[in-house]
Amino acid sequence: MYEGITDYLEVMQLAGVSEVKRSSTKVSDTRAADTRAADVSPPVLPITGGLTPPALTPPRSCTVAPITGGLTPPALTPPALMPPALMPPALASLADEVARCTLCKELASSRTQTVFGVGNPDAELVFLGEAPGADEDKQGEPFVGRAGQLLTDIIVKGMKIRREDVYICNILRCRPPGNRNPMPDEAAHCRPFLDRTLEIIKPKFICCLGAVAAKNLLASERTIGALRGKVLDYNGIKVICTYHPAYLLRNPAAKKDTWEDIQLLMKEMGKE
Repeated sequence: MYEGITDYLEVMQLAGVSEVKRSSTKVSDTRAADTRAADVSPPVLPITGGLTPPALTPPRSCTVAPITGGLTPPALTPPALMPPALMPPALASLADEVARCTLCKELASSRTQTVFGVGNPDAELVFLGEAPGADEDKQGEPFVGRAGQLLTDIIVKGMKIRREDVYICNILRCRPPGNRNPMPDEAAHCRPFLDRTLEIIKPKFICCLGAVAAKNLLASERTIGALRGKVLDYNGIKVICTYHPAYLLRNPAAKKDTWEDIQLLMKEMGKE
């Protein structure tokens, strides 16, 4: 008997009844009430495995978006070539001066357009090549052909930084006919443009891509094999020399050496 009363009280407590008052109704009245209530069946709460509170249902306005692989913001693809209007005034003025240059008669007459430079004007790292090729002459941007794609892979996949966060330019701002190496007088004509570019950007690091870039920047006659693997200095800027991406396309085995040079560069930049 008492066990049944205990169960009944637990059910009443779950239903929200906290107090049971003593009834003063006469027996006859109680019987009449029982007769009237016979047609109304009390609710039965199923109890299975203990008392389980009802599940909370979130509001309909609450939506849960599936998450797969983390939250990934949409990729932003900035323009590859910074328009002169978006360049710092000093850099835009220099780019205009380069575009009007005719010091090298052969280059000025054969070029489609000058190839100034591209990237972050406040970059701490500058990649320096030798001269534009056919693709660069057509598009007006350095390193956009197959060698340029390899350089992009080195920057993005190898160094884990964005191409637009560095600055890329060449010793020459015009394409030599037949993609020949720059002549000494051509490099000398373009040298003030390079020096002023570096003065405006003020990089902390320069990566010379190939012997032509390294020899012209450093005024050195040493081979690229002798220059690479070391931290050199140019007017307080740390310089790392490595093979040109075009050379790596012809000699894939040299990619291992270039990766060692890039690792040295990253170490100096604190990006190991």
